[in-house]
Amino acid sequence: MEAQIVPNFLQKRAFLTPDRPALSCLEKTYTFYEVYDRAYIIAGQLQAVGLKRGQFAGVLLRNHEDSVFILLALQLIDVKAVILNNRLTAEELIWQLDDSTSAFLITESSFDEVSQKVVNSLRGISAIHKEELFRKDPVEPELIEEISLNEVCTVMYTSGTTGNPKGVLQTYGNHWWSAVGSALNLGLNENDSWLCAVPIFHISGYSILMRSVIYGMKMVLFESFHEKKVIKAISAEKVTIMSVVSTMLTRIADELENEQMPDYFRCMLLGGGPAAKSLLEVCREKDIPVYQTYGMTETSSQIVTLAPEYSFSKLGSAGKPLFPSQLKIINPTGELADPGEAGEILVKGPNVTKGYLNREEETAKKIKDGWLSTGDVGYVDQEGFLYVLDRRSDLIISGGENIYPAEVEGVLASHSQISDAGVIGMKDNVWGEVPVAFIAGEESLDKKEVTEYCLERLAKYKVPKKIIMINEIPRNASKKILRRKLRELLGESGK
Repeated sequence: MEAQIVPNFLQKRAFLTPDRPALSCLEKTYTFYEVYDRAYIIAGQLQAVGLKRGQFAGVLLRNHEDSVFILLALQLIDVKAVILNNRLTAEELIWQLDDSTSAFLITESSFDEVSQKVVNSLRGISAIHKEELFRKDPVEPELIEEISLNEVCTVMYTSGTTGNPKGVLQTYGNHWWSAVGSALNLGLNENDSWLCAVPIFHISGYSILMRSVIYGMKMVLFESFHEKKVIKAISAEKVTIMSVVSTMLTRIADELENEQMPDYFRCMLLGGGPAAKSLLEVCREKDIPVYQTYGMTETSSQIVTLAPEYSFSKLGSAGKPLFPSQLKIINPTGELADPGEAGEILVKGPNVTKGYLNREEETAKKIKDGWLSTGDVGYVDQEGFLYVLDRRSDLIISGGENIYPAEVEGVLASHSQISDAGVIGMKDNVWGEVPVAFIAGEESLDKKEVTEYCLERLAKYKVPKKIIMINEIPRNASKKILRRKLRELLGESGK
């Protein structure tokens, strides 16, 4: 099938509605023409320092207006952005940059220490600091006037349940259809404005940027989440939609006390795991509309969403697949599961990734006839509403961040005094869940030293909050960790 060709997203948007507000950050607002103009200059500066069409470039930036301009500049010249989680350690970043064969690392002074380690380890990569980049004389950029929807736009790494993380290929078509699916579900209003206080290095944040350009909608960008400032901005910026995880929503609901959301506020789009019934009840009392969603990096944001009118009649459900998307549950024998029967969740649609970067085998295993095996367990009821029972087998979701036990276990097992390790999630009032490690090893092992060892090798949120010494990690005949037994042990240790 021949690829669909469309005009360059940002160029077209700046042509259609140049004077419409596009981005508000740090109390400064830019129109779509101003955003395009800034991205155009940066595109010329990026080409002046050697970036070429079709290359992969690592992007290590925080939530800031400059980051938006840089990410859009990369789209203008068809450089594929490998968007890096800025909470990762140098070791984790080095692995991803090496795996993606990124020619450059685009970063900023706040990440000097980590970017220096990266450049020292990877000789073939050049670090470009935005502060220096913006002082360069731009060349006339070679703009890509048309884009193929099959073309890769971004790469985001997701940790597998085993081994190293994989680079998820996200095409322009994936982002386009993700935006279309969301609009067909939530509706689209010419006064819409979306508040982004989630990281733009996550698909939850980057998808808001793509929607902004595709819809011609103002994005209100926060560097980090702060409930008081967010509530103030919802009024000041006339925000209609906001993306949240449960911890953020809890803090907003608490901060509101007896106040109500403005009547023009349309919804909180809630991702990052199912919401507690108590939180939904508080939101109902306060008239805060909440759309619960299910999605992942591989689906370029939400793929299943529950509208507010079902939030109590279908309590605990993630909803129905968005208009362009499909969903099915496969039982252990590989057949279509009956309603109410648990099995693996498979999804399909034009917002689903075409695969993993340089991982043909893994791609072939995970995607068959366009159906992506999510690894998550769930069921659909008689009316087709999805209930997610277990997120990607053993996944821990902490404050909206995904933590794969296998990755943490790998780091723990690499310690010279640890012979084996098992990691599970423990309920936490603030973060939803936090990781707990069970380790078998030498008696002289110092738990503090183990924590320090992990902090050097893992992002802080992945570091176990509790370490429990045991004689042996329980495993089955095929040597898989029996996490159920670890959960029992955690209960016995008084949590």
